[in-house]
Amino acid sequence: MVADLIYRTPRLLRADEKILLHPYRDGDGGAERRLVGGVVLNHLGWARVLGLATGIFGKMADDRHGAFLRQGMERLGIQHHLTLDGTESSFAAVFVDPSGNRAIYMSRGATADLKPDEIIRRHGGFIRRARLISTEISQLPLKTVNALLLYARDHSIPTVLDVDVPPSDACASLGSMREFERALKLATILKLTKATGRELVGGNDRDTLKMAQALRARHGSEAVAITDGARGCAIATENTALRVPAFTIKPVDTTGAGDAFLGAMLAGLRWRLPWPAIGRLANAAAAVCCKQLGGFPSGFEARELILKLYGADLPSPASLASSSLHKRTTAGELPDDEVERFFELCLAELATLRRKLDLRALQQAVEMIRAAEAKGGRVHVTGVGKPEHVARYVASLLCSVGTLATFLHATETLHGSLGQVHRDDVVIAISNSGDTAELCTAAAAIKEHGAQLIAVTGNRSSQLARMADLVLLAPIEREGGLLGLAPRISVLGEIYVLAGLSVALEAARGLTLEEYSRWHRAGSLGHAARRLANNHSHRARSKKR
Repeated sequence: MVADLIYRTPRLLRADEKILLHPYRDGDGGAERRLVGGVVLNHLGWARVLGLATGIFGKMADDRHGAFLRQGMERLGIQHHLTLDGTESSFAAVFVDPSGNRAIYMSRGATADLKPDEIIRRHGGFIRRARLISTEISQLPLKTVNALLLYARDHSIPTVLDVDVPPSDACASLGSMREFERALKLATILKLTKATGRELVGGNDRDTLKMAQALRARHGSEAVAITDGARGCAIATENTALRVPAFTIKPVDTTGAGDAFLGAMLAGLRWRLPWPAIGRLANAAAAVCCKQLGGFPSGFEARELILKLYGADLPSPASLASSSLHKRTTAGELPDDEVERFFELCLAELATLRRKLDLRALQQAVEMIRAAEAKGGRVHVTGVGKPEHVARYVASLLCSVGTLATFLHATETLHGSLGQVHRDDVVIAISNSGDTAELCTAAAAIKEHGAQLIAVTGNRSSQLARMADLVLLAPIEREGGLLGLAPRISVLGEIYVLAGLSVALEAARGLTLEEYSRWHRAGSLGHAARRLANNHSHRARSKKR
């Protein structure tokens, strides 16, 4: 997202030269024009005029360039999910000569401030609504690019990476060559400039198609597209190897031609066009972009100009907006497939937990609790936040199957509730992170008091685990949901482990139907237990007779 400051110059300068700029003849006649720009925002703009629902996320500043860029997004209906706490909004000084050639000097500003952890923490929900994610190697830190590509891969969203600068330039300011190469491997589809392709492949070969084929083979990409200015583009996929010639035009400004190319390529992918048609559509958008000033489309009329060159029509924007395939782009919508993905993730995480579960630790917990009961001790269950609700449930569950248990309020433990704990008792403390400050403080007091401590946690190296006499591990990597933050699957994991402990304690006690029915005097469970107990008693009497 870059505010492009465009200057018209008689020619592009070499070192130690200076020159007078040409003033613009319209408006106030000044030498500067400010236009919406930026590698990603530009290609999203061209995708938008071709009918796609598009959105952008990231960081900018609450300054005049930022406000200008947001107005440009809103003019075309590009959704945005932005934080305004950057140092300054990104801008570029673009010098254009009469032939349309240009030199660009960029100030990354807030784009450079976007950290990898912000991808999920601040923008995860917005990202998860995407059908396709595009990003760039141009201004973003490479660590941030890789964080986004990994997040997309984890959620099965395909990605397009615009490699706008060669590694020699990128690694000087954006990150390491190792991070650069990793981004190329993580992306589903690569789009590169010829200069970038040559540097990556090496040697003196100028054949863009050979470059594309070599890079696809090296990185395992689904497709690689390389732009070559007035010569068009080359595209390599598993089943395609083609060159698509450019349209012959007299350019006004070549700024953003590659961005327009990529925007139209995204549209072609959305319409599932064959690759020859995608290349032709992308070249048509690049040609239309070169006939205007700047790299961001001036309006939806650009669609007709593109289609006139392309020589065919596309589905209308209205039909796209109503398509069920685009239902996830609407802000606030709760699509069925998001819920389905959550359920699948639950099953996968719990299956992993089952494979990792230490049954010997469960047996040790049973022995510890039974030994405490033999001395007159009992069980207390505690937690903070969502685990507090788990603790209340588990205490009730244990009581219902014969293990005397009570809920212990963690924060109240330091204000007198520690008195309910005897040194012969066992306390079960629940925390996914194992480092919740309030719970760890209570656990320390419990240990000092002399009671035994069982930790249920996903983190073996946590403070709680280090204090505990026994650890029941319940490791969960992903919580599910749009943000992936709210305790969901970790809570299921804690219940999973502790429900298993209740089964083991029930078996160790030898719980009878008569006991269970005596404790459940009402409700359907009590009725079912008494019926089963009566039937069992009747069968026993019949067998004696």
